[in-house]
Parts: sequence; C-alpha cells; structure tokens
Amino acid sequence: MDCDGIARWYRFFEYFAFGRALERRRLEYLEAVADARSVLILGDGDGRFTAEFVKRNPRAAVQFVDLSSKMVELAKCRVSETAGVRFRVGDARTIALDGNYDLVVSHFFLDCFTESELAELVATISACCVPGARWLVSEFGLPAGGVGRFAARVLIRVMYFFFWVVTGLKVTRLPAYAPVLARNGFQMVRRQTAVGGLLMSELFGSQRDHGVDAGGAPGGEPGGKKRRTTNDGRSGGDCEGIEGTDSV
Repeated sequence: MDCDGIARWYRFFEYFAFGRALERRRLEYLEAVADARSVLILGDGDGRFTAEFVKRNPRAAVQFVDLSSKMVELAKCRVSETAGVRFRVGDARTIALDGNYDLVVSHFFLDCFTESELAELVATISACCVPGARWLVSEFGLPAGGVGRFAARVLIRVMYFFFWVVTGLKVTRLPAYAPVLARNGFQMVRRQTAVGGLLMSELFGSQRDHGVDAGGAPGGEPGGKKRRTTNDGRSGGDCEGIEGTDSV
C-alpha cells in the first residue's frame, strides 16, 4: 500500500480514529525485543516505532522498508541520524534484503495483503532470518462474538474502503496471518489485546534450528533447501530479490 498521497496526514487520521491505541499496540513488546541486533522493520510508515526502538537499542542494525517514499522521508526526519538505520523504498515481497535478521517487525502491515500474497511475503522474509528469530506483530482482529464482533466488522470494512479510495488498496478482509507464520516456523509466544479484541500485539518466536525446519525437512528450508551460512557462522536466508531504492 503506497501512502504517498496521505503521508503528511496519516498520523492525524490515526489519532482521530483511534487516539493513541494503535501506538500503544506498537510499543507493547518493545522492551521484550530491545536486545535484537539485526532487525527488519516493514511498513512502519512515518517511523514512530522505529524511532522508539533505536532509542533503546542504538547499536542495532536496522533495515527499514516501506513502499511510500514520502513516508520514508518522514521516518528519516524522526529517527536520529546516528542510529544504524538503512532506509529502503520498495515492495517487501521483492526488494533485496540484507538477511540474517533476529527480529522482524510488522505493525498494521500484514492486513495489506491477501493470504496468498502473505504466504509469499512470509516465506521470503523467513528465509532471511537466523534460527531463533522473533517476529513482532500488531494488527486488527475480530472479537469473539456479540455486538463487538459486528461493530468491528463494520469498522474494518470502512477502513478498507477508505484505503481503497486514497491508496488503491484492493484487499477487503483481514488475512489469517498466524497460520502462515506457523507454516514458516514462527509460533506465537505472547499476546495482548485491546479495545475488546479489535487490536492485538503479538510476539512470535521461530522454531527453526540449523538442521530441521518447522515441517521436518532437513536443511532449514521447506523441502530440504539449505540456508546459507554467514562469515560469523550463523545460518542465514536465501535473500534474493529485486533491488529497491536506498534513502540515506
């Protein structure tokens, strides 16, 4: 989803609709992941989470990927110039990735994909993660039942319609991302909900090791595909992709 057209106003739209509720979801597990050293942050828009993360972990190597060049410019203004953040403009499904990530962050990002697109994205990203990596997610969800579930369905449909109008987003319903993450070796280890279950913060941990993937195939990739090993001896991913645009 390219938010160039609403980049300047996005934060105000968010605060008008949800106050600080989305911001609290983004930061829920910040302290739990503040020890990460190689981080991929997907779709953080104007960089509010990234700015808070690098304050707590200025030594981390961070790759920030967003499709909107104007959002990336806003993020650069927000993040300290001394932080180790490499800003990239491009599609997370095809952009060339640095790899060897021990943390992936996607706040209110996975809902921009269909389930088939999400399967492609997660497979690409998980191939670039080291064993034991974590994936931090904040997302919208549907309450278990009753009036709250009905109200959430209406609100989510309105939001999808809004983003279709202003960005051309074609997705119309929330994807089931947890099973996709599970198929790629990431299991949920922590979860907090807010606003009656409409908003969620979730932390997933990778179950992969150096020899067997989540499906039991040798080599650390589905079907026995071997993962590359870096100079420091860590198992990394096969992170081929289309080169995006650096913004420094």
